[in-house]
Amino acid sequence: MDTPLSTIAVVGLGTMGTGIAEVLALAGREVIGIDISEAAALGAVASFEASTARAVGRGRITEEQRAAALARFRTADTLRAAADAELVIEVVPESYEIKQQVFRELDAVVAPTTILATGTNALSVTRLAAESQRPERVLGLHFFNPAPAMKLVEVVSSVLTAPPAVEAVTALARELGKEPVAVGDRPGFVADGLLFGYLNQAAAMYEANYASREDIDAAMKLGCGLPMGPLALLDLIGIDTARTVLEAMYAESHDRLHAPAPILGQLSSAGLTGRKAGRGFYTYDAPGGQDVVPDALTPAAGAEAGAGRAVASVGVAGSGTMASGIAEVFAKAGYGVVLAARTQEKADLAKGRIAKSLERSVSKGRLSAEARDETLARITAAGSLDAFAEVDLAVEAVAEDLEVKQQLFAALDKVCRPGAVLATTTSSLPVVAIARATARPEDVVGMHFFNPAPAMKLVEVVRTVLTADDVHATVRAVCAKIRKHPVDCGDRAGFIVNALLFPYLNNAIKMVEQHYASLDDIDAAMKLGGGYPMGPFELLDVVGLDVSLAIEKVLHKEFRDPGLAPAPLLEHLVAAGCLGRKTGRGFREYARR
Repeated sequence: MDTPLSTIAVVGLGTMGTGIAEVLALAGREVIGIDISEAAALGAVASFEASTARAVGRGRITEEQRAAALARFRTADTLRAAADAELVIEVVPESYEIKQQVFRELDAVVAPTTILATGTNALSVTRLAAESQRPERVLGLHFFNPAPAMKLVEVVSSVLTAPPAVEAVTALARELGKEPVAVGDRPGFVADGLLFGYLNQAAAMYEANYASREDIDAAMKLGCGLPMGPLALLDLIGIDTARTVLEAMYAESHDRLHAPAPILGQLSSAGLTGRKAGRGFYTYDAPGGQDVVPDALTPAAGAEAGAGRAVASVGVAGSGTMASGIAEVFAKAGYGVVLAARTQEKADLAKGRIAKSLERSVSKGRLSAEARDETLARITAAGSLDAFAEVDLAVEAVAEDLEVKQQLFAALDKVCRPGAVLATTTSSLPVVAIARATARPEDVVGMHFFNPAPAMKLVEVVRTVLTADDVHATVRAVCAKIRKHPVDCGDRAGFIVNALLFPYLNNAIKMVEQHYASLDDIDAAMKLGGGYPMGPFELLDVVGLDVSLAIEKVLHKEFRDPGLAPAPLLEHLVAAGCLGRKTGRGFREYARR
């Protein structure tokens, strides 16, 4: 069953269909673009002409290549035009009724050997195949938007799909310069299956007034290195489209994490579907516009929660990587810093770590030798918390253990002067439980830095129900001075970043447990399809599987959602001592240094 796939029909000439047609024509295929709308067909031709003209202007293709590609693309308004196609890719609206009608009509038109591919990202390929006269020739071919730029293509097999059909479209994807990944048939496949659960949780977080839309988006961009925040991404995808995908996912999984957040339905019903409507979570300059414009929810420039307390000196408790990194950040910003550890030796070692970090910055031309010396001179290493007697702000960065932190704060309560702000860097523990270890819980706040502290711009500012207004204002002002971006969030497990990140990582592990896709395909899908800097399993191994499991347990205990229960595979790997890069083995094996 040799299928050359030299003539390909694309049914549906919206943005995605037009992009796929362009990719195919530029790769030397004869392409028939089919749409019942004459305006859509004309728009596809105009878009193709404009995009290829830009490509010529940028030196990516020659004028001769452009002319040849345009000549290979023709449009039609009837499915009969697909009669000679060896592959048909449909990208019509996400509706079973519409897609099934297209497949029924194609069955009567195309040759028995023609492969029929659906571009769905939400509907069951198996269900579509079952109603076709040639179910063995039906599969999913899920491109990502914009198709000319995005490398990922998910090749979706149903239980009915013949292997030669899969092999043919996989080979085609590679010839197009794409990275095909093989996945089974379930709503969302890999990339959207992981992405939309995360987007849904972000929408629910916003709906609960836990954090502002700006802070949620900034947290995920700065804390995880994502190209867009989740709410801005929902606006780009289309809030109605996202809701459709989530409904399909929930219908199969019955996982509450996939049940669409009510706000998605409310916005969709109101016609506020995102960029295409000019308004969604944000307001845009025009329907289809990209530029966000201020609206009633936009924070006023420079607005802060009142005046804060004066901070000239800072104490940092701890001797690990995070503590030394935080001390370096404050010292670089001009603060006098007391770096206190349990012993003088540990404090000196921590200061030595800072010296090496500063030296690396000098060698890379990021810091002058004079600035290095001045920064180090601002840091005093101490073997006891007694050295914090006169600091204005005390920041702890010790073990992520509630009892340890409570004991430390009880000691800070006795040592630090009245009015000093006491901050914890916890990433998962209740800040208020730490605050209650003191006689001044109003002075306690969460100040969650991200590792490595000198490089990461985000600080989650965690306010408890007891935190004083001026303490909150103080920490935000300090963040500005140390050139960090503060985001406000309440005192609940995971704050913003971990509460959204770790359920996504947990769901990726469940995909592997269910033999749905491989580690490599999942990592590739999220990097190529979602723009993530690291795949989920790469990230898990870097973070540490024991750390990840601890955070998952905290989230599950707090929210009591069965969907947040740690994946058994994660628990088994931790029990076996396979903790990631630090032990040489986690989800993957690493060369020991």
